[in-house]
Amino acid sequence: MHHTQDYLTASDGLSLFWQAWEPEGTARGTVCLVHGLGEHSGRYSHVAAAFTAAGLSLHAIDLRGHGQSDGPRGHTPSLAQWFDDIDLLLRGATPDRPLFLYGHSLGGHLILSYGIHRRSQLTGIISTGPGLRITAEVPPLKAMLGKILADLWPTFSLRSGLIAADLSRDQEVVQAYIDDPLVHDLVSSRLFVEMIAAGQDALEKAADFQLPVLLYHAQIDRLTDHTATEEFYAKIGSADKTLHIWPNLYHEVHNEPEKEQVLAEMIEWIITRC
Repeated sequence: MHHTQDYLTASDGLSLFWQAWEPEGTARGTVCLVHGLGEHSGRYSHVAAAFTAAGLSLHAIDLRGHGQSDGPRGHTPSLAQWFDDIDLLLRGATPDRPLFLYGHSLGGHLILSYGIHRRSQLTGIISTGPGLRITAEVPPLKAMLGKILADLWPTFSLRSGLIAADLSRDQEVVQAYIDDPLVHDLVSSRLFVEMIAAGQDALEKAADFQLPVLLYHAQIDRLTDHTATEEFYAKIGSADKTLHIWPNLYHEVHNEPEKEQVLAEMIEWIITRC
């Protein structure tokens, strides 16, 4: 496996951290990763190891305001800017190979929205634990404050309230998350409003989603709602669609004790479409 990293310049001039893991020899296809809220692409190095062992490339950026990318922590100016950043990630992939988008949590529902609105020539989309609706109850005052400030003070941030123990049943994963200096729990007022709106919009326009798609969700997910994923799956216009609700797993299915099975099924789905 070969690992490279660099910084890409976004359409608004912001510097975004980029990294890629390449297999030995010619890759069968390229998977572009969009991570979740508050985390970063470095937490997926074990996923990269599994992918490259199967002959797949994995490319990723740290979302703006996350990890090693620039920008106020936990902030985006708009959904359109997120889509532009995903465009930038995809442009860095090797041409003439099958190309997939893989997103988790916030990233999971961003790429579903991207598939509706940008309609790019992707081979397929893999979305895990997409935040089309959040499970955790947002205090009404916090929700109201976020909506009011989204235009008045868009970078104003509050704590997300995420509980690390809800991510995985693997205590080593939980502790590594807690100890990770690149992880944060900040959400700007604009990001909060854009995130909620994007989930609602994706559910309303699900019939416009036409791409091959693999949807994963944990049955015991205390952060995002698996019934929203089931609703999206039922509505989409894709002829090639697969849904797997993983019983007894927590939010980060790729970081659960069953991760080898989770990733093996994902890799098989990708390779059969390369």
